[in-house]
This record gives sequence, structure tokens and C-alpha cells, in this order.
Amino acid sequence: MIDQAVLEETLATATQRGGEFAEVFVEDRLSSGALLDDDRVEELTSGRSRGAGIRVLVGESTGFAHTADLSEAGLAAAAKAAADAARDGNGGVRTVDLSSTTVASPSPIQIFPEDVAKQRKVELLQVANEAARGVGDAISQVAVGYGDVRRRIQIANSDGLLTGDDQVKTRFSVSCVAVGDAGMQTGRESVGHTMGFELFDQYDVTELAAKAANRAITKLNARPAPSGAVTTVIGKGGGGVLFHEACGHGLEADHVHKQATVFAGRVGELVASPLVTLIDDGTMSHEWGAYAIDDEGRPAQRNVLIEDGILLDFMWDELSARRDGRPSSGNGRRQSYKYLPMVRMTNTYIANGETDPGDIIADTDSGIFVAQLGGGQVNTVTGDFVFGMTEAYLIENGEITEPIREGNLIGNGPEVLTSIDALGNDFEMGSPGTCGKDGQGVPVGDGTPTLRVPALTVGGTAA
Repeated sequence: MIDQAVLEETLATATQRGGEFAEVFVEDRLSSGALLDDDRVEELTSGRSRGAGIRVLVGESTGFAHTADLSEAGLAAAAKAAADAARDGNGGVRTVDLSSTTVASPSPIQIFPEDVAKQRKVELLQVANEAARGVGDAISQVAVGYGDVRRRIQIANSDGLLTGDDQVKTRFSVSCVAVGDAGMQTGRESVGHTMGFELFDQYDVTELAAKAANRAITKLNARPAPSGAVTTVIGKGGGGVLFHEACGHGLEADHVHKQATVFAGRVGELVASPLVTLIDDGTMSHEWGAYAIDDEGRPAQRNVLIEDGILLDFMWDELSARRDGRPSSGNGRRQSYKYLPMVRMTNTYIANGETDPGDIIADTDSGIFVAQLGGGQVNTVTGDFVFGMTEAYLIENGEITEPIREGNLIGNGPEVLTSIDALGNDFEMGSPGTCGKDGQGVPVGDGTPTLRVPALTVGGTAA
């Protein structure tokens, strides 16, 4: 997107005041979205943003500036500002000779969303709306959302790196409200992948709508959730967000450097059940957190963090890796060109076990089965969490029985990791998500097979 000669000159400007490392990150983002609510199309949006962020490192100091002016003069001004912020140096010019590299995308695109008419996107909303309302008269409200983004990035740095990526993500969601004698209940279903409009060749929006509507209707007859320590079985895909939030953040190297995680200094130790292998993988084809390169130009990797319960490694961005004299793990990410990169997860999941999920249920005399977790709160330092259960059922005499509602799961992520006593062979990724950290949000995926925890605290309302 920016001529190589201009990038080389910008890097020279950024380093001429003593900068030890300089980086130019260029982004061109094209997005569109649509929302149907209460039978009407309420929003139909599109937008484009372009700009560059320039980072300069001097010792432990970082200077950063961003600009929407991608002219040679605009980039030079941002480079000078970043260099001045890093250090008042003593002059000198450093010449950078860029060498272009290309990394194959794990997610080839067949149909770019900007090539699809807006009317076609609206038609999908209308079809899903009708399908959800057709499930039953109890459905009183339906909201359907569509979104896509194409993000083209270019990265050059003073180590001679020049690379780029073209990332496309498409997402669709249906939310329903059902009304009955027990009041109102909600149900939601969403799908999102790093792919183009071909997403809808793989997923039928009427099926997504029916799942959301049935989830809401089922909860109308749900019993209040029990309270206290309960044997908890978490279904495939449904519990990935718990481990992402309560454990994944503690395995990011910036938290480790700050000693702000219970995993600091524990590489080589048993930190989880021997059944557990925890992986972060940015190379998973078409998954929500996939990419060819991270936002520092490093190739995405499959990083095994915990294997058979043993902590092997952490996730690293360029800055954290430089401090430790090691390579980045391809986990440097940023929300946009206006932000500095930091260590972030991609697709984080617990790998498959060997047990049939039906046997896990049959071997559980009493407890709850959580098919889907909702939002929650997590202390990333300790791993303490509270998550809502958006779809859950009782387990009685080794069988899944009645649905339950109005409950939270309360526990500690590292403790849950160590206490898992059964792991299914039915691994599945969960719904697409956005991970927030230090004011930035990035797309992430997570997943699990069915698993069992002997005792998790359930905050329910049952007497």
C-alpha cells in the first residue's frame, strides 16, 4: 500500500535520533454491517479507515505516533514524533534495506464481501427473522445482525522486514426473546469465520435462527439453577471462553513479566490435570482468530502452552520476546493502526481427550450440563471468575434432564485446570468472540471438547 522507498525513508527518519528499533504499521480497513430488529432494518452501515502507526524503541522506552496522512510528509512527521517520544537522541542516520517476505494465508477468500450487493445481505436478515418467528408464537422479539471486515495491513521495520496480509472476516448472529408464564427468556446463536461471503454456503441462516429461538423457548420451562458446589460437565465448544479468560490471559508474556499471573516462573511444572493440553493457534484455517502474520509481521504459529498438564511456554509479542532474547510466537496484535501491539491470544483451546462424551454424562450421578456460557467477569491476575450460563441442564442419574436458568458458574481458572477429571473426544470451536485487553479489542476463537469438573460453585436461585 505504501511504496517501499517511502517506507525505507520513514524508518530512517524514525531511527536517526538514536532509535534502536523502528516499525511502520499500515492498515486499510473496509467494513459493512446490517441490523434487523423488530421486523425492521434499523442499521445499514459501511465504512473505511486508513492510516499508519509508527513505533520507536530506545532501551526500555517506546515512542508511538499514528496518522491518517499516508503521504511521505505525513509519515515523516509521525516518525519524528515517535522518535522524539522515545528519546532525545544525538543525531545520526540509520539506513534500512527492506526485504519483502510473503506468508501464505490459512484462510483463502472465495467471495469478497464488498463484491456482494447490500440487498443480498439484507435478505439474509429477513430470512433469519422469519425463520426465528416461525418457531413458535412465544417468540416476541428477534434481532439479526450481519457484519464483515476486510483488513489489509503492511508492516516494515528496521530489522529489514517488509510483509503484509489481507484478512477478511464475516459474521452473522440471531438473538431471540420468548415470553411465557415464567416471564421472558433469551436465546442467541452466532457464527463467524475468517472467510468471505462463502460463509453462507456452509451455514444455513434458517438453522441458526431456529437454534436461537428454540433456546429461548426451552428456557421458558426451565427450573431455577441449584446453588453450591456441583459436579459440572461443560459441553463441546461451550466452555472455551472460560479458559480463554480465566487461564489464557495468565499465559501472555507481558503479564508474566509483571508477575501478574499465577503461572509466572512455573515453566516445566504441573499446572493442570494430566488430561489437559492447552494450545493457542493462529494458523487454524478459517477460524475467527486466524491470520497469516500478526500485527508485527511475524508468521502465525501453533503454540502448545500446556502439554499433558505441564506448562511449556507462554505467548510472546516482539517487545516481550526481545526482553528475553527469544523469538516472538506470532502473538503481537492491535485493534487498529491507532494502537500499539501487545501480546494477545488467537484461537485458544483445550485439545481432544479420549472419552466418549456420552460416557462422561453416564458416569455423572448428579450435577449440571452447561451447553453454553455467556458473559462474565475475570480477575486476570488470580484467575477468579464468574460466568453466566446461557444454556444449561440438570444431570440426574447419569442423564441430561430438565433445563435450568438464572445461574452463574463461580471458580478459579487455574484450579479448574487442575481438577478436570474427564475429557471428551468431541472437540469443537465455540462462537466467535472479541477479546478486550487494556482498552483494545481483537477477534479471537476458543474451544473445548466435553469436560467434567468434580466441583464448581453454582450461584443459582433454587431453594
